[in-house]
Amino acid sequence: MKVLVIGAGNMGLTYAEGMSKSKRLNNENIMVLDKSDEKLKELNEISYFDAYKELGDCVPKADIIFIAVKPYHSESLFEEIKPLLNSNQMAVSVMAGVTIETIKAGTGLSKVVRAMPNLPAQIGQGLTSFIATSDVSKEEVATVEDLLNTTGKSIQVESERFIDASTGISGSGPAYVFYFMQSMMEAAEKMGFSKNDATLLVSQTFKGAVELFNQSDLTPQSWMERVASKGGTTQAALDSMDNNKVNALIQEAAYAAFNRAVELGKQ
Repeated sequence: MKVLVIGAGNMGLTYAEGMSKSKRLNNENIMVLDKSDEKLKELNEISYFDAYKELGDCVPKADIIFIAVKPYHSESLFEEIKPLLNSNQMAVSVMAGVTIETIKAGTGLSKVVRAMPNLPAQIGQGLTSFIATSDVSKEEVATVEDLLNTTGKSIQVESERFIDASTGISGSGPAYVFYFMQSMMEAAEKMGFSKNDATLLVSQTFKGAVELFNQSDLTPQSWMERVASKGGTTQAALDSMDNNKVNALIQEAAYAAFNRAVELGKQ
């Protein structure tokens, strides 16, 4: 099975690197296409990649084509790629906001998977939600799922609405975590900690809390109740967040990202 990744940016290379280790490919090299001469030079130095600059030299050879270009490049790419494709090929898009119908119309393919990855995929800890068209067989879905899982974990969703929704939760979610971390680090520095100590205090706290959650069956609410004692310091902080409606504001932010993803899909 031959896999082609179009676009050697951060996400394209993340998937290419991950998939190069997949047993599904039987040690086949990943084909990677990019228009940048500088990027091609880098790609040519990696033994498990076959680098290409021209679509005509690689698209006809591919069984699965990962499209990892910026959404605003999709229309021009589709115009170039459509004459080179055949009905047996499958497209997997990781482009934000580009709908399945747009991909099908642009490429002429009926086998299309739309996926929404997130940034931690770069370190093998990502979460990718995906949906496949009805023409993608169960065996092909399993193959795509295995390939996506080389960068972390994946979930198959029932409709494109959930792709947009996952954009608001997991796709944009790392930025929410970083926002919260930044706020806590700034608070630590105002309390007198050095920048290095503030960074360690916050990063290790987040890491430890996530590990506690992952290694138990307790809900976040249950963990909050374990940490907070009546009249104590933690409860004072949680009361402050409740009084300032932080919970509602976080949910509102997630919906803002979700709604924007829907808007982008209509453009």
